[in-house]
Amino acid sequence: MNFHTRKWVKPEDLNPNGTLFGGRLLAWIDEEAAIYAIVQLGTSRVVTKFMSEINFVSSARQGDIIELGITASAFGRTSISLCVEIRNKITRERILTIDRIVLVSVDADFKPVPHGRTRITYIEDRFREQAGSNDSHNDDHNDSHNDETPQKAPRRRADSAPDLKNA
Repeated sequence: MNFHTRKWVKPEDLNPNGTLFGGRLLAWIDEEAAIYAIVQLGTSRVVTKFMSEINFVSSARQGDIIELGITASAFGRTSISLCVEIRNKITRERILTIDRIVLVSVDADFKPVPHGRTRITYIEDRFREQAGSNDSHNDDHNDSHNDETPQKAPRRRADSAPDLKNA
């Protein structure tokens, strides 16, 4: 389960009992599930078709930071099924679980369309696949280059610090 999104429970998120309003939490879940499906299926058109039993295990209060965990559990021809867990970021106490949310890939007329995906993919996989297709495309054109063609310097990762001891 990947926990990517965090929410800070604010006064406008509370019910009359002073705890997180279930409807607000479900709206956050539906939005996060749609974003997850869009990224996994590679399409911007998805709709929520089904949500299984929603199990509220504990409450969140004002000031709590909660995190939303989602993972794909199955890929259909036009759909993706997800599992959801919400927990308190600090205490790791489980707040809610949903065993299954089904989202469907649709066309402009909201008719289901095949998405062609069969497994979870991560951004690193997509970069590798894209680089592989670019490499094979570049191989077709490498015959026209000679040894004097300037080469690009390797890029350093954005999160790595520069080497200042030799500066």
